[in-house]
Amino acid sequence: MAHLSDRIRALFSPNRQLLIQLEHLIGFVPKRIVFYQMALMHKSQPEGENESNERLEFLGDAILGAIIAEYLFKKYPNKPEGFLTELRSKIVRRETMNNVAMQMGLNKLMHYNQQDKGLRSSHIFGNALEALIGAIYLDRGFINTRDFILNHFIRSYIDLDKMESTDSNYKNQFLSWAQRNNYTVSFETLSENNEGQRKLFTVGIMLNGELFASGTGYNKKEAGQSASQKGIEKMNQM
Repeated sequence: MAHLSDRIRALFSPNRQLLIQLEHLIGFVPKRIVFYQMALMHKSQPEGENESNERLEFLGDAILGAIIAEYLFKKYPNKPEGFLTELRSKIVRRETMNNVAMQMGLNKLMHYNQQDKGLRSSHIFGNALEALIGAIYLDRGFINTRDFILNHFIRSYIDLDKMESTDSNYKNQFLSWAQRNNYTVSFETLSENNEGQRKLFTVGIMLNGELFASGTGYNKKEAGQSASQKGIEKMNQM
């Protein structure tokens, strides 16, 4: 009955179109639309400078990590901590989150400076997905948030069997290639910048003393993996 009343309310709301789009995306009609509007607001918009999705992203990231940890803990009762940690990292890594967000169509709902072409190739859509999780938590509580993550995120878009068998340690792959070809490799931190509530690192791969590829991440390990992935893509074109 509550679901029906939410649908009726949405039909007469000034935010009718967004409510319908969100219902299709998350499986229910939001009650407090303001949280979702904020989740979809990137700081590159003029009105987003003070009302961007960064705080919700911070909240959603923490909730996502906890729920996925619980899910993997129960799904793999005989696997060691290292396996669970590695698999969780594969799920929540920035590239995975961004790809899922775009498959969901979240990029079409976001408000950001579309004139900035760099943003389109960044990870703002994955960040918005984390912010959306934060919005769901504030609007509907933990149970509904957990349901969204398990049913509309993991089971709909994440292939755990493929992730288990995929070697995502790009750094080791790149180092092996460099060693086989007698290259001298080092990883250097190129910059550290604040991105909202987080610090964003840029790490570069120096090949025989020259910059070969670079990548970003919320810690140096993640940035190094990102740089290595780009390095592998580049070496495959050589």
